[in-house]
Amino acid sequence: MAKAKSKVAYVCTDCGSEHGQWQGQCMSCKAWNTLSQINLGASSSPAVKADFRKQGGYAGDVTDVLNLSDIDLESLPRFTTTIGELDRVLGGGLVPGSVVLIGGNPGAGKSTLLLQVMCALAHSGKPALYVTGEESLQQVGMRAKRLQLPEDNLKLLAETNVETITKAAQSHQPALLVVDSIQVMHSADVASAPGSVSQVRESAAYLIQYAKQTNTVLFLVGHVTKDGNLAGPKVLEHMIDCFIMLEGGSESKYRVLRGQKNRFGAVNELGVFGMTELGLKEVKNPSAIFLARTEEESPGSLVMVLWEGTRPLLVEIQALVDATQLGNPRRVTVGLDQNRLAMLLAVLHRHGGLYMADQDVFVNVVGGVKVTETSADLALLLAVVSSFRDQPLPRELVVFGEVGLAGEIRPVPGGQERLREAAKHGFNRAIVPKANKPKTPIEGMEIIGINKISEALDAL
Repeated sequence: MAKAKSKVAYVCTDCGSEHGQWQGQCMSCKAWNTLSQINLGASSSPAVKADFRKQGGYAGDVTDVLNLSDIDLESLPRFTTTIGELDRVLGGGLVPGSVVLIGGNPGAGKSTLLLQVMCALAHSGKPALYVTGEESLQQVGMRAKRLQLPEDNLKLLAETNVETITKAAQSHQPALLVVDSIQVMHSADVASAPGSVSQVRESAAYLIQYAKQTNTVLFLVGHVTKDGNLAGPKVLEHMIDCFIMLEGGSESKYRVLRGQKNRFGAVNELGVFGMTELGLKEVKNPSAIFLARTEEESPGSLVMVLWEGTRPLLVEIQALVDATQLGNPRRVTVGLDQNRLAMLLAVLHRHGGLYMADQDVFVNVVGGVKVTETSADLALLLAVVSSFRDQPLPRELVVFGEVGLAGEIRPVPGGQERLREAAKHGFNRAIVPKANKPKTPIEGMEIIGINKISEALDAL
């Protein structure tokens, strides 16, 4: 009898869409060379066949259908990770049955952070299981010894087979399960090499199935590509509940933990850690780090207030404008969108009357912070004008606001909270959009509300 031919599909690693045959371009997201072959096999997915629920009743027992009003929210309460900044990024703690994917560059401190959490929770009485597929148990033990972590009660397992991992988890029943990393895991029922698209997807689905059915908190560690994106299929980000990214390389003292997806809290929340000899230590007041400024006033230096998740953050922005030696002037940004800088310089020329087509413009956000929101527009323009005129700005000045193409200054969310944060750090003057100017004055702070770029230039 002839052997059944295995079914093959091609999955886009960027968007997760499936194709029947290989082609150079994905039809959904239009990306090139992103299709990877997966073997579907004759049987269904191993995650579909797996059932980790406590079997009870007759064979055809079905899950109860409940009204929304009848759901007991107190039956599965959140519990803390013992690290305040991590709790903030996760939305207030760990939810039983949730799946958290943590990514980051090599050496950022993913394993260190999770080992600190696991040791602290195990020490406090929470059953925890740490599964490593990349290191030996001795390496994990040496790291715990170096970080001076409590070593009692934490269970360790060196394994890459997901079926074996779930069996061990069923016998020990941990409240928290860490798998490091998902790229090295494999399932015996999937006929492909570990690290391939099909293996990563099926292994993750198998572990997620276990976590959901047993109300276990699951932490998955993921690698990143050269571009800084999560390695593996994009569909992995759709399967999990929370995706957090640990930014910062081994050369930086500080690490920034940013939430990119969260079903249980605010997205784009920010947590700041300092890397020390004893592991990652949370930074309670991140604004104080990014405001380590020089004593003397210098042109092109200005403080802006960002809104990260649920809290304001004060960050210094620096600009340098210099006469170009080339036919095509350079526009270089670090921590900001380069295209947005070019657009704002055009607005400044048209509505502010400042010609910079013969100038090189360099912009840097101090501290390695990446600015993604538009509230930094006004601060960026005023820093550029300050450097262009060689005119230092007052050290006690803080600026935020969005700049439109017509030269208008648009309001931004969280205006009053931003101003209060600035006043708390000793700033006594602010240039903000008129719509963000509070009706009741803030004690000790002069607030200038503006509508146009020309008004902002006059206020300097």
